[in-house]
Amino acid sequence: MWNFDEPAKREGTNCIKYDLREETFGVKDVIPMWVADMDFNTPDFVIKSLQSRLNHEIYGYSFRPPEYFLSIIDWLERRHNWKVEKEWICFSPGIVPALNLCTMAFTHPGDKIIVQPPVYFPFFSAAESHDRKLIHNRLTEQDGKWVMDYKSLIDAIDGDTKMIIISNPHNPVGRVWTPDELNKLADICLKNNILIISDEIHCDLVLPGFSHTPFAKLSEKIAEITITCIAPSKTFNLAGLSTSSIIISNPVLRKSFNRIVENLHVGGGNIFGTVASIAAYSHGHQWLDALLDYIDHNIDFVENYCRKMIPEIVPVQPEATYMIWLDCRKFGMTGKELQNFFVNKAGIGMNEGSTFGRGGEGFMRMNIATTHQTVIRAMEQIEKAVSSLR
Repeated sequence: MWNFDEPAKREGTNCIKYDLREETFGVKDVIPMWVADMDFNTPDFVIKSLQSRLNHEIYGYSFRPPEYFLSIIDWLERRHNWKVEKEWICFSPGIVPALNLCTMAFTHPGDKIIVQPPVYFPFFSAAESHDRKLIHNRLTEQDGKWVMDYKSLIDAIDGDTKMIIISNPHNPVGRVWTPDELNKLADICLKNNILIISDEIHCDLVLPGFSHTPFAKLSEKIAEITITCIAPSKTFNLAGLSTSSIIISNPVLRKSFNRIVENLHVGGGNIFGTVASIAAYSHGHQWLDALLDYIDHNIDFVENYCRKMIPEIVPVQPEATYMIWLDCRKFGMTGKELQNFFVNKAGIGMNEGSTFGRGGEGFMRMNIATTHQTVIRAMEQIEKAVSSLR
């Protein structure tokens, strides 16, 4: 029904991923596998809803109708068996803005905020840009799998530690945290009065064989200290419409968050983000299932290709997201050297691992949310470049 093999025409559309290649990598003709959006057309049911609203021809001030909230409630219950109430759903013009809003709402200058690198780099600036102190609770590797280091976390906590920002599922290592892992983390936070900000933007992109656990779903006690950030942007390729939902069941925390949003006058959102969100969450189940099958096929191809043709590169098997965390440490290169190698020798533009913080050195993040033919071409180019090193 949906053709994910159809190449999207993205050049010349002010597209960061394609139109800023030369500015970012120094060359224009690299295959772009960096920015975390997809090279697949927006679903037809979203486009039709947007076109219908566009035809109204007046785009004045608007509010989010009941359908907006109901579509989110239904989606979360059907996909993740999580029942949320309408009043819990707050608005943010994006999840990165929400992380900054949470920093302002729930902490003060000088307070400590924990992150778990290697992790999505805006987590760092969400703390440091507001004069908060960043505490690194680095993930560790166990048998090729990344896990949380609870002992180091406990050792790092003191009276100034107020908040932790986690990636659930994790970007870039692709982990789907288990209920047991999340409960262990929650116990530490409950004992130390630490607020949990759970970035769950990739929650819908969980691959076959795995299941996402919303952090706040674990218990009412945990929900009381958890702020959950979700959006249709990664799932349905709608990042340019700047519409996210922040779920806060604790009324005191919710009031503090909404106060910051209101004071900064960023709560209005935009008409088309609202329309797209309603359409995506109301009609997107079958499309998403088809997308996940396609992404899983691309992941399998990359893993098999590396195992057979490029054993120097060891992909960390993702449990979620459409990114693959490539272990390139066998090359013995610095991050800068790796980036130069993939750009200038292989013709591939990816995210270099050290940008995700401690523990990311020697890794590259590859975005495979593109046509299978593009993935094949990218792997063949990488193989040719690696062969020149042997």
